[in-house]
Amino acid sequence: DGQLGGIMKVFREWRISGNTEWLRGLWPKVKRSLDYCIETWDPGHKGVVEEPHHNTYDIEFWGPDGMCTSFYLGALQAAVIMGKALGDEVPLYAELLAGGTRKAETELYDGEYFIQRIEWKNLRAKNPMENKSMVVSYSPEAVAILEKEGPKYQYGNGCLADGVLGSWLALVCGVGQVLAAPKVTSHLQAVHKYNLKHDLSGFANPQRPSYACGAEGGLVLCTWPKGGELSLPFVYSNEVWTGIEYQVASHLMRMGRVQEGLDVVRACRDRYDGRVRNPFNEYECGHWYARAMSSYALLFGLSGARYDAVDKVLYLEPSIKGDFRSFFSTATGYGTVGVRKGKPFFEAKAGTLDIREVRYVKHDA
Repeated sequence: DGQLGGIMKVFREWRISGNTEWLRGLWPKVKRSLDYCIETWDPGHKGVVEEPHHNTYDIEFWGPDGMCTSFYLGALQAAVIMGKALGDEVPLYAELLAGGTRKAETELYDGEYFIQRIEWKNLRAKNPMENKSMVVSYSPEAVAILEKEGPKYQYGNGCLADGVLGSWLALVCGVGQVLAAPKVTSHLQAVHKYNLKHDLSGFANPQRPSYACGAEGGLVLCTWPKGGELSLPFVYSNEVWTGIEYQVASHLMRMGRVQEGLDVVRACRDRYDGRVRNPFNEYECGHWYARAMSSYALLFGLSGARYDAVDKVLYLEPSIKGDFRSFFSTATGYGTVGVRKGKPFFEAKAGTLDIREVRYVKHDA
């Protein structure tokens, strides 16, 4: 997910800076990176990530899944737009994007949320059972589980908080929507419904329960509300990570589900109110862990404010009704943005911002 996310971040830096010549110089490396991803994880050109792929849970997923495939689709969409702008269109990227979107929205969507289709026998990668050193180190019980459920540390039919993470990153980076918005919204609502716990007293977390425990609330990484929980799911599945809580909350807000997003934020901030935990140190795998900086996306989730330095357009698509003001920062200046007496505005506090057009989408709900 990191390499594919990096391609979307290149897109982000291009639109933030407006420097197309910088992008032109980097474009060959972007293509090389994406081509490597295609050959390594999608050699059959299906548009989904299916070969064993490492991810933020420190393990490999086997078979296509919503989380990493959404990253793949976001990277492909970013590359299609960048290639077109540079006059170097790559038809393969567009084909994979179209085909992968169709497969993800059908084969990886259970009607409510996006899942993983565990696959370990019909891939280019060697079947784990053919790896003698692996099998020897397994107990007979572990071998039986592998035969029945596939490799350990997957999530299968689980409702994963990160299940459409790549779609969120695409929005934050300005790439645009990937995957159908109603299905993305449905997934996020399912995460809110099934994964948000307001009291964890009866919830077993064998990993690092200090992140959230007892009568505290939090957003669990993965649940299996429809059954099918694996015997050995990915090891962090029962944990609560603030970096993911903010990501899900801001994505809910961006998709118009503000109250659900605020529910998640409140559960998170209640744990870090200064009585038990440092409100300025939302630790995960270490103190002051960077993932919690996803909280910055809450501003975008609520305001929908984004400046495109290539087209000189200020986008303002608030998820909230009425007047408001919000902090706003760009490459050349910062200040406040919002709506005053029904009209959009930007007021610079430092630097300048060349705005040739304001695209304001009023909240009508």
